[in-house]
Amino acid sequence: MPLLVMKFGGTSVADLARIENAAKKVQKEVDRGYDVIVIVSAMSGETNRFVSYVEGTSKLYDAREYDAVVASGENVTAGLMALRLQEMGVPARSWQGWQVPINTTSAHGSARFVSIPRDHIDAKFAEGFKVAVVAGFQGVSSEGRVTTLGRGGSDTTAVAFAAAFEAERCDIYTDVDGVYTTDPRITSKARKLHKIAFEEMLELASLGAKVLQTRSVELAMRYKVRLRVLSSFEDTDENSGTLVCDEDEIMESKVVSGVAYSRDEAKMTLVTIEDRPGVASAIFGPLADAGVNVDMIVQNISERDYDDHPGAVTDMTFSCPINQVERAKKAMEDARAAGIINYDELVVDTDVAKVSVVGIGMRSHAGVAAKMFNALAAENVNIKVISTSEIKISVLIDRKYMELAVQALHDAFDLDKA
Repeated sequence: MPLLVMKFGGTSVADLARIENAAKKVQKEVDRGYDVIVIVSAMSGETNRFVSYVEGTSKLYDAREYDAVVASGENVTAGLMALRLQEMGVPARSWQGWQVPINTTSAHGSARFVSIPRDHIDAKFAEGFKVAVVAGFQGVSSEGRVTTLGRGGSDTTAVAFAAAFEAERCDIYTDVDGVYTTDPRITSKARKLHKIAFEEMLELASLGAKVLQTRSVELAMRYKVRLRVLSSFEDTDENSGTLVCDEDEIMESKVVSGVAYSRDEAKMTLVTIEDRPGVASAIFGPLADAGVNVDMIVQNISERDYDDHPGAVTDMTFSCPINQVERAKKAMEDARAAGIINYDELVVDTDVAKVSVVGIGMRSHAGVAAKMFNALAAENVNIKVISTSEIKISVLIDRKYMELAVQALHDAFDLDKA
């Protein structure tokens, strides 16, 4: 039988009524002739509640016991979903991660997939079961311990199952009805996209779009898993939502497909560092070791006038998430104390935001950067840092201009006509 993977997030299974609503969507696909693997998250708020229990019990907790506690939310949802489907006359069985088994690494809290054997679930389908309800976000290590996959783990679980079982499609049910050209809360002109390429979705996810988790999109792109994002709270059909697919499936792409933003950014500048080979490694090595996720990087001529050493000093600017600023400062201070680098001061600006335009059409169209910068200039938005890739241009600006910049760029690239 053809097979679908359907994933339901926390808001989609927040209570028994919503679990029943999700089960009806599963039943509809079974009635169409599909075998279905359903991946479920914990009921909304449950994972945070379990985390608070762990932290309230032990400040320096054992990561293995943390995983044992927080993974239980998905187990409850899986059992309830299977029971609901059975009550509706749909042959269903629930599976916890260790029962499949979903084999992962032993990195508790951030485990990675190793393998997903098909034998047990395929055997149940052969017996006449139509639905396998699998607890997302979890797996089992080679030591036999429960592991969890980190933020967005249920999305990643769904894509991994779609790849392992060669599913026709992976449907991600959430509280929005698709992928939009930008956040509709910022501009009412935002439009839902019918299709978007893997690379575009990956860039949008990494740049702040919250619809899909970055790791799940990476996995989908690697294994060519067709993803569909659609709403749990609306009636849907085969044309609903947004299809995330290979670029070859999109007949004609717009130059820019979307505008993304991230307000939780910080800009850090090391003033007057030595301009010599290896200095970048001396800076970004300690930052990497400290787990700081550096994004935009600019090296420029120092503003300081060093007459004794003309051209021998430079400034280095980089951006990182605002919640990693203290970690970055400590890494730089420790590196200076150890004699790895030397600088006059570290200037931190936590009042910035990142705004980006994304589109695979950039590969074959010139003038995208000029149009972007002209649109921002027309609104008197000053650019602090710029970074580019083949299908993306990002700028760092003052946070107070973020919404204005998003609206201006959305208009400049005619995304209301998407």
